[in-house]
Amino acid sequence: MHDLSVNDYLRQHIRTVPDWPAPGVQFRDITPLLQDPQVFRVLIDAFVHRYMDRALRPDVVAGLDARGFILGAVVAYELNVGFVPIRKKGKLPFTTVEETYELEYGSATVELHADAVRPGDRVLLVDDLIATGGTMMAGKKLLEKLGAQVMEGAAIVDLPELGGSQRLRAAGLPLYTLVDFGGH
Repeated sequence: MHDLSVNDYLRQHIRTVPDWPAPGVQFRDITPLLQDPQVFRVLIDAFVHRYMDRALRPDVVAGLDARGFILGAVVAYELNVGFVPIRKKGKLPFTTVEETYELEYGSATVELHADAVRPGDRVLLVDDLIATGGTMMAGKKLLEKLGAQVMEGAAIVDLPELGGSQRLRAAGLPLYTLVDFGGH
């Protein structure tokens, strides 16, 4: 890794699967980042080192279903803060708040336990990838319904041409991503 930036090192371990789940889609598969213990550690440390900073340190980490759980839980553990899952509708057993958002075809709903965060909590919202930004936007709205402040959205990959990161920033959410796949 000596001559590579962290971003380039991580990029080398993201697999591109052409034409999945549909023709013309270049799917960015992050599972190889998780399989190799050294690469996984570099990945997690990139987030942890940022959020250890007193000014950026969250009170809680929220992860988006499902790959945001993998990252968010480990980052929360390393930061010694709690973790809360934002799940697809129908998965959480207790009282929930929900937010519906538009997908390319139809809509989806995510839920959060009503007692997951407290008013005034500073929350770091984590997912694996930002495409259209719909899921992260819905997560932000859910957390804000409970009075929390979403201080930043974090993801491994940004697909800037799909417009999600621009939309999220325009809605007032700062973003931190490690690898951009633009223009292809």
